[in-house]
Amino acid sequence: MRTVPVVALLATLALAAASPARGGEGMWVPQQLPEIAGPLREAGLRLPPEQLADLTGDPMGAVVSLGGCTASFVSPGGLVATNHHCAYGAIQLNSTPEENLMHSGFYAAGREDELSAGPNARIFVLDSIRDVTAQVQNAIDAAPDPVGRARALEFIEKRLVADCEHEDGYRCQLYAFGGGNQYRLFRNVEIRDVRLVYAPPGGIGNFGGEVDNWMWPRHTGDFAFYRAYVGPDGKPADHHEDNVPYQPAHWLRFSDRPLREGDFVMAAGYPGRTNRYALAAEFEQTEQWTYPAISRHYKALIELVEAEGRADPEIAVRYAATMGGWRNTSKNYDGQLEGFARIDAAARKRAEETAVLEWLGLQGEGGQPALDAYAELVEIESEAAATRERDLILSQLHRTGTVGLAMRLYRNAIERTRPDPDREPGYQQRDQPQIAGAVAQMDRRYHPRMDRILQRYWLQQYVALPPEQRVAAIDEWLGGDDEAAVEAALERLAGTSLTEASGRTRWLAADRGAFESSDDPAIAYAVAVTPEVMGQELERKARAGRILQARPVYLQAVADYRRALGGHVYPDANSSLRITFGNVTGYRGLDGTRHRPFTRLEEIADKATGEAPFDAPQPLLDAIAEKRHGGLADRKLRSVPVNFLSDLDVTGGNSGSPVLDADGRLVGLLFDMNWESVSSNWVFDADMTRTISVDQRYMRWVMQEAFPAPGLLEELDLPPMQR
Repeated sequence: MRTVPVVALLATLALAAASPARGGEGMWVPQQLPEIAGPLREAGLRLPPEQLADLTGDPMGAVVSLGGCTASFVSPGGLVATNHHCAYGAIQLNSTPEENLMHSGFYAAGREDELSAGPNARIFVLDSIRDVTAQVQNAIDAAPDPVGRARALEFIEKRLVADCEHEDGYRCQLYAFGGGNQYRLFRNVEIRDVRLVYAPPGGIGNFGGEVDNWMWPRHTGDFAFYRAYVGPDGKPADHHEDNVPYQPAHWLRFSDRPLREGDFVMAAGYPGRTNRYALAAEFEQTEQWTYPAISRHYKALIELVEAEGRADPEIAVRYAATMGGWRNTSKNYDGQLEGFARIDAAARKRAEETAVLEWLGLQGEGGQPALDAYAELVEIESEAAATRERDLILSQLHRTGTVGLAMRLYRNAIERTRPDPDREPGYQQRDQPQIAGAVAQMDRRYHPRMDRILQRYWLQQYVALPPEQRVAAIDEWLGGDDEAAVEAALERLAGTSLTEASGRTRWLAADRGAFESSDDPAIAYAVAVTPEVMGQELERKARAGRILQARPVYLQAVADYRRALGGHVYPDANSSLRITFGNVTGYRGLDGTRHRPFTRLEEIADKATGEAPFDAPQPLLDAIAEKRHGGLADRKLRSVPVNFLSDLDVTGGNSGSPVLDADGRLVGLLFDMNWESVSSNWVFDADMTRTISVDQRYMRWVMQEAFPAPGLLEELDLPPMQR
């Protein structure tokens, strides 16, 4: 038997990891679609791939970002469809214990009844994309040292963004691809007046809650509608009663064809971040420490808020959106850790990396720069790990309640003393509305008693740090490292003026001198600690500058290696617009169970218990019992489909993504992944990776039969469903 060289075996393994541009794996930059036209057509696409590459045409021009979720225009009157959980912050902001829209749902029968989604709610409509790689790389290469490179990137980014935003009403962002091998500048129309139009009751929109999150089978009506408003002149404007609905150039039409197993589907959206090209050392750091630590902390915080919320409904309402984020992240990380163990992801990452390194070694002198870059990245990862506990705890403490607000407002006052181009990102003039909005929203997302409990938790975590990770300024402010010192600090912080809306507003406008002469305890903490925090930022900038030089070199080598093996290369997700395509399909679970790709109305009734999270509203249960299908039943299922599975490749940020058929018609909204696939952020598993979407037929059925919205149905101009 012929002996196969180790490098050849590893190359074969890596080839399996490289994308062959088939349906399923790949979050494709839209400009790549013409080059993978063959696989798209093979999967079932009937539109020309070039049409999908036209980002301001039909249908891509209808897809928008909410700045963390995806959505799409679905009417010429500025109506926007997204997930219920993406609109949850707006639903929570408009809820009180007496009128809890998170439970009862909301429907605006007329435009005058629509509710503001909050001062920081945004809809970003893509206007243009420009390649600026040469400008950015030239600026970085001209810098003298690592800190200089980080600052050069910040400076060129701010300059490009400022030029891009010279017209009012636009928001621009620079995205790096391939670790910095390409840079593109995205310009979006920034719609600042966003209003809630429709959200089904929690027993529909969040049916199953955290119990069913990431699970299949699923029966969740995870959809809601916003409306975009602009000034009377058609330009973006702050919320005002004189504003008028935005008129998009393109909007999606609902499909009139029943979606079936095997059908082509694609999703367009703004996936947050994947790490499929990360180093094995970076993966191991995440698996062994980052995910377990964050999950553990969030579970502890959830217990604290739940305990207080049971006694005080106001706390339960005010922290509902925050709790949702903690729960989702914690369960996601637990699922990823389980998936990593199941597929032995660490061994796979090591094998892939070893294959690349051996291939580079065979390139002689040509491979040495990438090998040197790899070694540098490994060293940087090791350095960052030395203060990982401190960095996590302080990042959380400095985002908590009054302490977090004091830190942000003082830093803002410092940055406002500088010319706008010299300010730190996040504190420029363009960022002031978001800072003011966060201050305003705190009225509905803060409670003094709960804030004290959360501050206690993070201060207790801080005093437990090893001495080498402690911060001198915080130690001096605390005056000790025992429970008595923590309680004394909390008692001082309770006297801050930031507990009141008037105090928060006053400090929003205060100058640096006012902060530094203040005896307000939260402000005094920020003044004492911020210099050391800024010093830590400088250390991180130095590492970032080294990464800017090393990662592009190494990732270009990885891309060259994969192309040499015959694979197409898509970049890691980075919150920019992507398209993924595949087919409606079930899967076989870890226990051997065959999971079918659709769920049905009757399964909701079987699952309902009358208690949260399975508290389906009685009108919905009545309609199911009476078999009121409203012309939306699928003849094969003999019922209305609720949710469906597909093998699309997505991650966080894709929530709310429109799922389109082969003709670009809306067939559903993507809202989740199955439990077995959450580890795909790092290692894609084609056999197990599935996405979960709410079927548009269930959306229509809910608005007809369960939580009626006749005006909304009329505006959507829905075609009759074919049988």
